[in-house]
Parts: sequence; C-alpha cells; structure tokens
Amino acid sequence: MKDQSSPTPLQSPLLKQHGGSRIRHGYFTRQGGVSNGIYAGLNVGVGSNDEAEKVQENRSRVAAWFGQPVERLATVHQVHSPDVVVVDGTHSGERPKADALVTATPGIVLGVLTADCGPILFCDGINGIVGAAHAGWKGALGGVLENTVEAMVSLGADRDAIVACLGPSIGPRSYEVGPEFIERFLAFDASYDQFFSPSERDGHAYFDLQSLTLRRLTAAGIRATHLDLDTYPDEEMFFSYRRTTHRGEPDYGRQISAIAITEN
Repeated sequence: MKDQSSPTPLQSPLLKQHGGSRIRHGYFTRQGGVSNGIYAGLNVGVGSNDEAEKVQENRSRVAAWFGQPVERLATVHQVHSPDVVVVDGTHSGERPKADALVTATPGIVLGVLTADCGPILFCDGINGIVGAAHAGWKGALGGVLENTVEAMVSLGADRDAIVACLGPSIGPRSYEVGPEFIERFLAFDASYDQFFSPSERDGHAYFDLQSLTLRRLTAAGIRATHLDLDTYPDEEMFFSYRRTTHRGEPDYGRQISAIAITEN
C-alpha cells in the first residue's frame, strides 16, 4: 500500500457527465494516506482510534484534491439516521448527528465516511446542487436517500436533473444475515424478498444492499447507478467493518466519498 502517495479517487462516469466542469467528486480508497497498521492508508475516521494527527493529515489530503483547505471539508457524525444537513457558507467544521449533507454553496466539500455501508453522491449539474449520503440497511430503509433528494429540491434542484451513484460498499455475496434481519425487511415490504438469496446456513441469506439502494433511489424519481465494487474482499483498496469483525480486530478505518461545486 502506497501510504505516502497522493490519493487518487475513483469516479462515476454518470456524475462526471452530468456534473461537467462545475462539479467535482471522488470515491476515495485506502490508498494515498499516512496511517499505519490496521488503519494503513487514507483513514479519515475521526471516530476511529487512529492517531488524530494522521487522520487530520488524511482529511487534509482529501480536501486538497478538491483545491480546498481541510476546514472546507464538511462531514457529519453518522448515526444511521434519515436526517440531512444543509451546509452553507457559514460551515463551522462541526459534525452534527446526521447521515447526509446537501449544499448549493461552491467550495464546500461534502463527505460521507464508510466501511461497508453505501456512500451515495448526488448532483444536479444544471442548477449547481450537490449531496452526499451514508446509507447502511437502516438508513436506506429509514429514508435517508429520499430525504437527500428532497433537501436538494428544497435548495433549487430539479428532480429530473438529479443523478446519483452508489460507491464501494458491501456486496451481495459478502453480506450474510440471519432470520430476524430477513423478517424485518419482509414485514416492511414483502417485495423486498428479491434482495435476499439463499446462503449455506439454514435460515440465513445473502442480502443485496446495493440493489436495495438503487431501487430506493430510482423510486425517488432520479437516475442512479453504482460502481459495483465490494468493500469486503478487497483489503488493498477498502476498509471493511465486517471483515474487521470476522477477524476479531479491535478497530477499523473509514474511507471517504466526497463531492463539491467548484468555485469560479
């Protein structure tokens, strides 16, 4: 892992096409940071037990990729909620409890942190509105995706012009769940049985969080796609909470996905 190199994030062709030169985005991986050990690489998790100065340096590198100081990188204290924060020019660097951010202000970088949950970046390149959401199963089921779209519309976005892309997240062959999990989803919507496939263990199933996310996004009336990348098996590129748990490791790093309206 090239810890001392500059980060080079992954990008979505859909967001690039619709954002044009007005909007810049990146799904950052582990590579290009200064952290060591189990956090090796670009760990941006303020809530991790990594050395604070290394996390800050990693966050500074992310902001610099957008041509901004770290103070212009806005993130939230993620709590698996449906809540969205509107960020404007008065951004103070605080991290309110929420799981999505939207802005119409150029020069502010919106970021969400993940380690298996879904990072979704949104843009309306015509009206200059962007958003970022963190959605695990609880957030996706609770409405954080739809709330992000509504918050963008409230800022002046046109629903028909909004596009979104789901970045690296846990894939359907890596996410085995038990019967109570399955029952919860089927009680919510019986048609959600399409997101489960049989596993080798009796009563268990593999859960397709990525497909659920895409269905919720398109049902919200926007065009959506995904990068089709699974965080669990690719240790070189991604942090993974589930992989850490299976190994019995004490903690894990977080990668960031971010988007910004460029300044003139």
